[in-house]
Amino acid sequence: MAEPQLSVRSARARDLAHRLARRENRSVAEIVERALEFYESRETGREPAAVFYQRLSSSYGTDIDLDAVIGENRRPHAGPEL
Repeated sequence: MAEPQLSVRSARARDLAHRLARRENRSVAEIVERALEFYESRETGREPAAVFYQRLSSSYGTDIDLDAVIGENRRPHAGPEL
């Protein structure tokens, strides 16, 4: 039985996948799978940037100090228990 195939119409994507496959000594399918898995894990559960900035703007106004906003939620790590 034949393996399922992915059709990509972008010559640039095809060339990049083949170049990475040669450099990493892997198959093109492995390169594409790993790239898609990385993309999925990176993007899952994150809000889009536009929504994030809109939320910040509505919560803190137009002029915000990002260092202060980040610092509000930072907690020092107690370190390992010995």
